[in-house]
Amino acid sequence: MSQDFIENRTFDEIRIGDTATLTRTLRPEDIQLFAIMSGDVNPAHVDPEYARSSMFHEVIAHGMWGGALISTVLGTEFPGPGTIYIEQTLRFSRPVKVGDTLSITLTCTKKFDHNKHLLFDCVCTNQDGAKVIRGQAEVLAPTEKIKRERVEMPEVTISDREGRYRKLLGRAQGIRPASAVFAHPFHAESLHTAAIVGTTGILVPMLVGPETRIRELAEQNDIDLGGCRVIDAAHSHAAVERAVAMARDGEAEMLIQGSLPTSEFLLPVIGPQGLRTARRLSHVLYIDVPSHPHPIIISDMMVNIQPTLEDKVDITQNAIDFAHLMGIPDPKVAVLAGIETVTPKMRATLDAAALCKMADRGQITGAVLDGPLGFDTAVSIVAARTAHLKSAVAGQADVLIAPDLEAGNMLAKQLEHLSDAISGGVVMGGRVPIVLANRSDSVESRVASCVLALLVAQQRRARR
Repeated sequence: MSQDFIENRTFDEIRIGDTATLTRTLRPEDIQLFAIMSGDVNPAHVDPEYARSSMFHEVIAHGMWGGALISTVLGTEFPGPGTIYIEQTLRFSRPVKVGDTLSITLTCTKKFDHNKHLLFDCVCTNQDGAKVIRGQAEVLAPTEKIKRERVEMPEVTISDREGRYRKLLGRAQGIRPASAVFAHPFHAESLHTAAIVGTTGILVPMLVGPETRIRELAEQNDIDLGGCRVIDAAHSHAAVERAVAMARDGEAEMLIQGSLPTSEFLLPVIGPQGLRTARRLSHVLYIDVPSHPHPIIISDMMVNIQPTLEDKVDITQNAIDFAHLMGIPDPKVAVLAGIETVTPKMRATLDAAALCKMADRGQITGAVLDGPLGFDTAVSIVAARTAHLKSAVAGQADVLIAPDLEAGNMLAKQLEHLSDAISGGVVMGGRVPIVLANRSDSVESRVASCVLALLVAQQRRARR
């Protein structure tokens, strides 16, 4: 039958034993749309964190999502337009998870000439051939032939940006504000960020830089610095050195980059009088993409240009520690490469395999690692199952470890700018959390980064 038309099969055309089959793969957005439409926001379906603790250990589809597919067959193909539902029974045998492919098969078992009713046996099986749903439908079949052009439905994009942003900021509730030193915040975005985190009580901001010029810039942009302490420094390099010293000596619980380029800002940070520890510094990015069922952590996109295997051990452990802070007790970590097989021709695949073995031996702790994995097979269960990967991480990754800075930076920026994502990042591994800023980062993203740094600072307080 042409896909451009919907055509029914009348009561007289259908014979006992006739069948029709529909195949559909469950996507994350299917669950979201069904929840929005039905109002069923059971956390087993829409809350990945809760779902991990449930008996199924991951998000599952609403039972009636599968039931709706039976209705789809009846209403669009078998019998098709003109069909009237009379009765439906359903028995649910097992859950449907993201990436599962259901085959819905309807078989006509009885015909009633006196009222034009039909009985159908309805069976839904998954990609492994296991029965998921079974039931029986009774319908009033059409008696007149109907053929109509198929109506193309608009694409639906789900995005609750404000809600996702507020949820992230909500993590700061109940935490005592941390003292934060802004190093040479001589641009409007930095000053706006300092004013917001100060007035909302997230941080206690201290601004280090040319005081007169900073206050003039604030006045030009109508920014109230009443909640900020301004510490005068003659120029940008003096400002950064003073800010680093304040963080090193315990005057500030976090360090925040201002308008100085990242490479220049980091020089005193990693210098002999800086903020390094035995752990290598690395940047972790928290990014919440509306089309993905849960936020993702990406590392490293801003500090380590071409990390060695030894560097990647610290990068991975920093990201795992950050995932724990975000409430993920056993994060699934995907070590990314261009392919899923190990080959000496691609160093990233060798590093990925070595990191996984090091995790097996306890040299990396607190997470489940797998790699090498491609980006698609790391975040998409559908892609992982298509590639026939048997993995506890593939398709479900919480953390993505990039092979180098270029790959991580491009991946992160693509998600940030093309998917209406919200994001924030913090540098881990130092004496204090450090907030870096891309020149294109919005005030929203900068404030989100400050909240993440506050979580790190709070953990350090608890350890002390």
